[in-house]
Amino acid sequence: MKYRHLGKAGIQTSELSLGSWITFQTRFGVDTAVELMGAAFDAGVNFFDNAEAYAHGQSEEVMGAALKRLGWRRGSYLVATKLFWGLNDGPNESNTLNRKYLIEGIDGSLQRLGMDYVDLLYCHRSDPTTPIEETVWAMHNIIERGKALYWGTSEWSAAEILEAIQVAESHHLHKPIVEQPIYNLFDRHRFAPEYDAVYEDYGYGSTTWSPLASGLLTGKYNDGIPEGSRGDKSRYDWLEELLTDQSRIAKVRALEPLAQSMGATLAQFSIAWCLQNPYVSSVITGATRLEQVEENMKALDFVDAFTPEVMAEIDKIFGVD
Repeated sequence: MKYRHLGKAGIQTSELSLGSWITFQTRFGVDTAVELMGAAFDAGVNFFDNAEAYAHGQSEEVMGAALKRLGWRRGSYLVATKLFWGLNDGPNESNTLNRKYLIEGIDGSLQRLGMDYVDLLYCHRSDPTTPIEETVWAMHNIIERGKALYWGTSEWSAAEILEAIQVAESHHLHKPIVEQPIYNLFDRHRFAPEYDAVYEDYGYGSTTWSPLASGLLTGKYNDGIPEGSRGDKSRYDWLEELLTDQSRIAKVRALEPLAQSMGATLAQFSIAWCLQNPYVSSVITGATRLEQVEENMKALDFVDAFTPEVMAEIDKIFGVD
């Protein structure tokens, strides 16, 4: 395992990390979480991602219970969580980044995780109804109170990130240091040219999610949605259109010879591709079985196999100039 700085920050994350979205509590409980987190940690993973909204807070509870059972030294790992959607429907408690919600929200997350602090706290989405200055001050205060060490954004526009940084700089506050964007061979918009200032000028890092495009880039949906897969779950029916898009499936099929020539699976190939981006600090992977963790970790074996010729062929398949 190799480690990368979160942009210009001193903190380092493993190139691959483990997330809990639609798995912890949704697909399994504490016993499996212990097994999967343990295997990832043994492979060198030091970053574990969560969010208040995942399984309505229960994902944090499962991860917290797993960490207690694993008993790792606190300095040996990083935990992130995210706030925005809330767990209640009150006017100040959902879909917001107001000061009251953020200050109370971090306390709830820490209680569920059984931790004194998280290493990274993200604003899970932007909130156009709350002044960014209010949000920046609240995140600064959370850090000053020792409840988080760093803060960042998730799925924010470049303009919103730059405004947050500039507000923090003008008041000498703790600045956001990291974005958590979707990023895979299909979804590259969060690294579009308008983000150049974010990553190049301000040294932002990124912890990216969905490297396999909800499983599409594994190739298992090439011939339809298999029974028992994520796409077959009624609670994820919003995925069906994505996973049956024939133009996307054609691109996945076109990648197969490239992956095979490396000796990689499509999943390993697609994860390793994400790490070609120098602004990616860590790629968040997901798993429901031990074998998936082991397979994902092997993606690291292929990071150096992406020659300029291979990258050019990939861009040709995806119509990228």
